[in-house]
Amino acid sequence: MASHPIIPSAEPSTAALGRRIKAARVANDLTLETASRLCGVSRSALSKIENGLMSPTFDVLQKIVRGLSIDLGELFGSSAKPSASGRRALTRRDEGQRHAYRGYQMELLATDLAHKAMLPFRIRISAHTLDAFDDWGRHEGEEFLYVLSGSVCLYSELYAPTHLNAGDSLYFDSRTGHAAVSTSEEDAEVLWMATGGDVPPVGQ
Repeated sequence: MASHPIIPSAEPSTAALGRRIKAARVANDLTLETASRLCGVSRSALSKIENGLMSPTFDVLQKIVRGLSIDLGELFGSSAKPSASGRRALTRRDEGQRHAYRGYQMELLATDLAHKAMLPFRIRISAHTLDAFDDWGRHEGEEFLYVLSGSVCLYSELYAPTHLNAGDSLYFDSRTGHAAVSTSEEDAEVLWMATGGDVPPVGQ
């Protein structure tokens, strides 16, 4: 059976992402210390992110967009369209905004829409063991995971490891610590959707 194409490795550089985060902070006339408190991200971590020395996790990105009152798409160079009835967003194959962190190669979809109720991603899971992660992923909202190719194991603080094959899906509470790894020989690819919880710029 033919496998799904692998997401290209090219993604916006960590340095470019850091510059946009710094520009958003400066535009809000915030010092690094004040932004750190508003975002709930340590001053040293925020400084490293702004200077392109650290790639932020999705959890940290959520904290930053909430604290700086911006939309996630803005951090990836998108010109987000304002909310309106009947709106839609088309993302052609391999044309989403890219971000890599920990064991995930992420492609953010529909980034030209602001204030979305959900955040869709296509992700190649390059992590094959939990050693790739420093801690559980944990944030407000809910998530839906659908396996496109390969096989995945979702580890959770509250449940036994859940094994998923291509075509399997799982819906879960984002506040429960979680991490997904590929259990197939090749990196698994998944469609992953998350709600923004209490993060107004992303959706609620």
